[in-house]
Amino acid sequence: MAVEFVGMIRTADSSEIHPPSGPSVDRDYLRRFAQAHEEAGFDRVLIGYHSWDADGFSVAGYAAAHTERLGFLLAHRPGFVAPTLAARKLATLDQLIGGRLAMHVISGASETEQRRDGDYSDKPARYRRTDEYLDVVRRIWDSGEPIDHEGEFYRFAGARSEVKPVGGTLPIYFGGSSSDAYRVGGKHADVFALWGEPLAETAEQIAAVRRAAAAQGRDPGELGFSVSFRPIIGRTDEEAWERAHGILNTITSRSSGSPGAMLAFPSAERGVGSQRLLDAADKGDRHDRALWTAPAKATGAAGNSTALVGSPETVARALLDYVDIGVTTLLIRGYDPLEDVVDWGRHLLPLVRQELAHRSRPAHAG
Repeated sequence: MAVEFVGMIRTADSSEIHPPSGPSVDRDYLRRFAQAHEEAGFDRVLIGYHSWDADGFSVAGYAAAHTERLGFLLAHRPGFVAPTLAARKLATLDQLIGGRLAMHVISGASETEQRRDGDYSDKPARYRRTDEYLDVVRRIWDSGEPIDHEGEFYRFAGARSEVKPVGGTLPIYFGGSSSDAYRVGGKHADVFALWGEPLAETAEQIAAVRRAAAAQGRDPGELGFSVSFRPIIGRTDEEAWERAHGILNTITSRSSGSPGAMLAFPSAERGVGSQRLLDAADKGDRHDRALWTAPAKATGAAGNSTALVGSPETVARALLDYVDIGVTTLLIRGYDPLEDVVDWGRHLLPLVRQELAHRSRPAHAG
C-alpha cells in the first residue's frame, strides 16, 4: 500500500508560534529545512503560494540543488502566468531538478488576496479559468506539434514547447472544498487535497469528489486524496496534550484573542474549506482518535490548522484511520517547523510505514 508523506518548506523560520525574524529569504535555513525533510523520509515538500511570499519556482530550484531524492510540490495559481508559459516553466524546472516536480493548483479563495497580484475575477470565473488553464497546459505537454486555442480566457496560435516534463507530464494536485473545486479537480487532479476534518466529514468529501470525477467520465479510482494536519507529539499522550495547550496559549496571545487576526485577508472571504474547519470546531475541540480543532478556531482556520495530538503511536494510528477511508497522501507541518520534521522522522513516519508494510505482506497459512 503506497502512502505518500508531504511536508512543507519555507524560506525563513516562522509559524503561528514563532514570529518572523531575520531575512525573509534565509538560504541556510531553507537548505537545512529541505535536507531535514529528505533525511526524515518525506516523499515531497509543498512550496506554498502567497501574494507576499518568495517565488516558488526559485525556492524549488534552490532546495532541489541541496537535496538528492526529495520531491517538490509547487503551489501555482492560474491566471498570473499564461498557460503556455507556465507549461514551459514547469517543464524546464522539472528537467533541471531531475523529474522531482509536481504542481499544486490553487484557484484562490480570497478576492483581496487575488487583487494584490492584479486579479479581479470572481470565484466562479477563477474556477472556469483554472479548468481552461489546465486543459491548455496538458495540451502543450502532450503535443509534438504547434497548437491553436480560443477560449473564454485565453487565445493563442501556434503554441508549442520543445521542453517537456521528465515523465511527459507532471502530477497535478488540486485544492478546494466547493462544488466548483470538486468539478474542476474531479476532471484534472491526480491527487485532490483536503484539510484535516473529522473522519466522517472527510469520507463525505472523498465521496463527493469521486462522484464529480465520474461525472467527467473518469474512473474515480484514479484519484488520490491528500489530507493535511499539524501533528503535536510527545513521549506520552499526556505530554503531547501539555505541549498542545502551550502552543494554543501562544497562538491566542499572539492573535490578541481575535479568531480572524491571523488571516491574511478578511474573515468574510474565507474559503469553503476554512469554514468547514470552523464548523467542525464549533461541534467540539476533539474528534475521533486524536483530532484537535481548537487551533483552527484560534487562527480563523487560516490554512491547514487542525492538529493530531498524542504519542507517536497514537498519532500514527490516527493517520492510518484516514488511510483506511481512502487517503493516499498525508501532508503534515509543524508549529516548530524544522524541529518537528526531525522528530517525526525519528518517531512518527517509521511507525506509519511499518504498519503499511505489515498490511501489504501476504498472509501465510498457519
